Amino acid sequence: MQSEPHPAVPRRERLWVGVTTAVFGLWLVLWALVVPAFQAPDEAAHLDAAVHVATGSGWPAPGTMHVTNAVRAALQEQADGDSSTWSTVSGLLTAHPGDSTTVNQMSQHPPTAYVVDAVVLRALHYGSLRWDHALVALRLVDAVLVTPLALLAWASVRRVTRSPRAALLGALALFAVPQLASIGASVTNDAPTLLLGGVVVWLATRLLTGDLRRRTLLTTGVALGLLVWTKGTGLPAVPFIAAVTLAAGAGVLTFPRRLLRTVAVLGVTAAIGAWWWLRNLVRFHTLQPDGYAALRPARPFPDGQGPSVWHFLDVSWGTLTRTFWGSPGQRAQVSIGDLLTAVLTLVVLVVLVGWAFRRGRTRRAAWCLAVFPALLLLVQTASSARAYLDTTQVAGTQGRYLFPALLCLVVLSAVAWRRLPLPGRGRAALPLVLSVAFPAIGTWGIAVAAGWFWNTASGPISAASVDRYEASGPVPFALVAVVGVLVVVGWATVVVRLWAPSGVSSRTP
Repeated sequence: MQSEPHPAVPRRERLWVGVTTAVFGLWLVLWALVVPAFQAPDEAAHLDAAVHVATGSGWPAPGTMHVTNAVRAALQEQADGDSSTWSTVSGLLTAHPGDSTTVNQMSQHPPTAYVVDAVVLRALHYGSLRWDHALVALRLVDAVLVTPLALLAWASVRRVTRSPRAALLGALALFAVPQLASIGASVTNDAPTLLLGGVVVWLATRLLTGDLRRRTLLTTGVALGLLVWTKGTGLPAVPFIAAVTLAAGAGVLTFPRRLLRTVAVLGVTAAIGAWWWLRNLVRFHTLQPDGYAALRPARPFPDGQGPSVWHFLDVSWGTLTRTFWGSPGQRAQVSIGDLLTAVLTLVVLVVLVGWAFRRGRTRRAAWCLAVFPALLLLVQTASSARAYLDTTQVAGTQGRYLFPALLCLVVLSAVAWRRLPLPGRGRAALPLVLSVAFPAIGTWGIAVAAGWFWNTASGPISAASVDRYEASGPVPFALVAVVGVLVVVGWATVVVRLWAPSGVSSRTP
């Protein structure tokens, strides 16, 4: 893509982007309040890791950190019922000192996210908080971290397509992935990873669309360094940014100059984030030791049986699609529907493969943006295949592991959908249909989750569900209802604005 001037964004467009971002933040808050404590993936382990750091217990080697007895006691209190009897964090630490025999696998990651959580806990004087309130406080901090993803999605799509309407739809598309909200509004090291991954992708779109300034290059290196310092799922972003900086400015800058810029940005990244991974190579002779090693020991296949490619692909496909779109719960036991997630995946893949990479102004950017999600999928599949061969279990496949590159998929989708060969009326109606479909999928997702968790998995929410929430939820149900109403009103406002003839234009100003 050649370097071309990009017009200023009108004030009215900025206003609607701000509204959409605020609604996305409220959407995350709603998920933080609806999902019961410890029901997000690995949330007990994430909270326990934060408590380890907050209490000064350090960061032990992978596989050697154990869940505190205090967190195990909190799990037991939750299972017993009424939240009015639940203990404070100090009460749990005093009554249940020390560590259990249960391995906490989170020490396989850098401690970065948990240091942030520990700072928050200390600032809130966590010892005096009831344990579920401390957990919700960390959830809300993560929700704040993930909220800018809507703004970054708009900015990235806007930069590549130059379409105000496509950009606003790009931000609205985040609501169509209920799993994103479920993960982003939980206690997890994925929250800062999502934010930093979004920043890296946005900066990549700027580089690919002609922003060749040194400060943009430096900022990219800093953001990438922080990303790889936070979680291993950020490591595939390193070759991604290398590909971006080598491609950025082609036809304007010579190849030696672009190569020098690539070395520079990777040098900044290494100075900030490489130390943890070099430490692993020196101490453990591997880039990321397996914190699950003690939980999933190696074992041979039963006599007469062996690895099955079909079984591996079948389980991987089902797990990836389900846990990408919407499968909340500690063990991903809730699903917004296997048929729905399969259809959504197939539609997106067909549109992406068919129209995102065709000749045109955005072709080079599209190929570069595809590198990040492709590498994440490849690394995850290779790791899962190795685990399957060693342990006979198809494990480690999670659609949420693609979320650091989610904005790449959003931008590619925006490019592809705009190129669909539709008749005049169909082309005009498509963005309007999508503007309704995105919030509708999100609404279905949270309705399924709420029904599962608060109506004993037996159907939609009811009066009995409200009673259960009042008994063991972290806040009064009225507050949840208010947040839900604000989200619906926000959705309706943005959708009406997109449908209005004088709404957001599809043309470049």
